[in-house]
Amino acid sequence: QLQLVESGGGLVQPGGSLRLSCAASGFSLSWNAIAWFRQAPGKAREAISCINNGGGSTDYGDSVKGRFTISRDQAKNTVYLQMNSLKPEDTAVYYCARRFRSCNSQPTEYPNWGQGTQVTVSP
Repeated sequence: QLQLVESGGGLVQPGGSLRLSCAASGFSLSWNAIAWFRQAPGKAREAISCINNGGGSTDYGDSVKGRFTISRDQAKNTVYLQMNSLKPEDTAVYYCARRFRSCNSQPTEYPNWGQGTQVTVSP
């Protein structure tokens, strides 16, 4: 059964860091791209970052470039999102999602999603 499970969210002060994890089961990262999206209340789901099936290509949204880093551990079948220099506007529910092979910024291109993890950045 294909499954994605996010973890690592929480409350952090501005300027702080968090590392999100997306544990994948039922499929191999070798053939699939994993993306991180986020959604704040009243806003559309936003593409944050993606790593392709080969792991050699990564993409970042403009709002997080230079602050967030995506990586993966193939042995653990897990993708990570290291988030540094967090800002209050980073507050949202963060989701990971899977699609075959290559990255895409459109949420509708991803057939499989995790349940999400809340990130709150507040003093």
